[in-house]
Amino acid sequence: MGMQTQDVTHPTSQAPKVNEDAAPRVLMALRGIDKGFSGVSVLKGVDLTLRAGRVHALAGENGAGKSTLMKILSGVYRYDAGTLWLRDEEVIFTTPRQAMDSRIAIIHQELNLVPGLSAGENIFLGREPRTALGTVDWKRLHADARQLLDRLRQTLDSRTAVSELSIGQQQMVEIARALSLDAEIIIMDEPTDALTDIETDILAEVVAELRGEGRSLVLITHRLNEIFSMCDEVAVLRDGQMIHQGPTAELDEDGLIRLMVGRELAERYPYTPASPDGEVMLEVKELHAPGVNGISFSARRGEVLGFGGLMGAGRTELARALCGDTRIAAGSVTFNGQSGQFPSPAAALAAGLVYVPEDRKQSGLILAHSVASNMSLSALPNFCGALGRIRHGEEAAAVEQFVKSMQIKISDTAQAVDTLSGGNQQKVSLAKALMPAPELVILDEPTRGVDVGAKREIYLLINELKRQGKCILLISSEMPELLGLADRILVVADGRISGEFSRENATQEAIMTAASGLESPLSASTGAARATPPHTSSDFPHEMPN
Repeated sequence: MGMQTQDVTHPTSQAPKVNEDAAPRVLMALRGIDKGFSGVSVLKGVDLTLRAGRVHALAGENGAGKSTLMKILSGVYRYDAGTLWLRDEEVIFTTPRQAMDSRIAIIHQELNLVPGLSAGENIFLGREPRTALGTVDWKRLHADARQLLDRLRQTLDSRTAVSELSIGQQQMVEIARALSLDAEIIIMDEPTDALTDIETDILAEVVAELRGEGRSLVLITHRLNEIFSMCDEVAVLRDGQMIHQGPTAELDEDGLIRLMVGRELAERYPYTPASPDGEVMLEVKELHAPGVNGISFSARRGEVLGFGGLMGAGRTELARALCGDTRIAAGSVTFNGQSGQFPSPAAALAAGLVYVPEDRKQSGLILAHSVASNMSLSALPNFCGALGRIRHGEEAAAVEQFVKSMQIKISDTAQAVDTLSGGNQQKVSLAKALMPAPELVILDEPTRGVDVGAKREIYLLINELKRQGKCILLISSEMPELLGLADRILVVADGRISGEFSRENATQEAIMTAASGLESPLSASTGAARATPPHTSSDFPHEMPN
């Protein structure tokens, strides 16, 4: 298996006893796994069994230890205690290559592609086919890449540079790379987070095919509907401990949530009514900008104005134009009675308008820096004295206040952001935006990649901003989120507003019709009863990213 001799097997150890007649063959078993970082325990005596021909969901809140456990399984981390069994042999992986040689593949949540190389080169990076002369066999490389992309129903050219592909296409290249390993155990960490609905359907078909071939798959996802539609078994981590593993059919969504968070979530989408007399804060008229084609709307204090739409509809482009990140070609923007056409995001922030981007890692945070430096970055002028020196005591106190109020799980404010879970990173990104005390907050997919418990905390934060008289523009690809939180919903299609709905008459069907551009129900005159948001993570959770 290509592992160091001392780390391969331990003849005196015995494989865990399993009733082979009762269930499919065990490919991997983790027993009593402990792992800690800097004295902080992350995993505590975790057991996990992976079987052939099964799709296993690994569920839990952000920070529960899911990614750490999978990195141990795939050789990225060395565990502190416990045993790992692979095909009835105890093994210890000291490098990811050893796990890869043992037919274990992991698709990380954060893409690990080389932007300057082609899709085909990324798929076979480090394993390029060679000619008899030892040079790269480019013809075979791209032919083999084409076969893998065909399996994923992708029409992209394998010679195209990854930097020219959409995020969803890049994710498919990552999946193709895992398939190229002919892995028997495939781990997918939030694989659908950047995929369209069509790509997600394709992935579900491929997962079913791999299951049928006797492979074992692990799916880490915050989308509960994917767990129940794609997975045979579900394992639940909570606070670093495995508290449940069993058939998915034995649980419903409410039961799974209880296991994940250890409590009842009485109301998935808490709602605070908008102020009835909130004055208009933002007025947009016939706005034209890159990806925006004549959009007009107004937004009031104490209101959550939701924005829905399909992929590429122009919602993020609208947000970037409003915050000064792209140039406005025509139209007018009035913010608090003054011109709202800002030359830069810094100018918008100084005026009281802040944009929290969809991609927190690329655009919202400096991952290698500390929680404190990230959180206070936008508000540094507030902590500067007459000579430009930072009043570090005030800065530290403000950071600590946000950490406490937003329940951010960290060991210290000096902790690097890239060591935090996705949900806690998102909270840091939100705190960074809110510390300067803006009046208008644009939230672009604020709960993407966030577990149900952290989602609720973000929803409560949005309600608190409403109570403070802030104006919130909420861009979301989750239909229940829009229906549950927004006071009004604007639907964007082809860079235009194709529908406007009040909270009372918004329905999923009407919004989807407007998003598809089939009809423009601007008056929403049908008076259809508002549908109660279903207990699924989304009806189209990934088909509307910009």
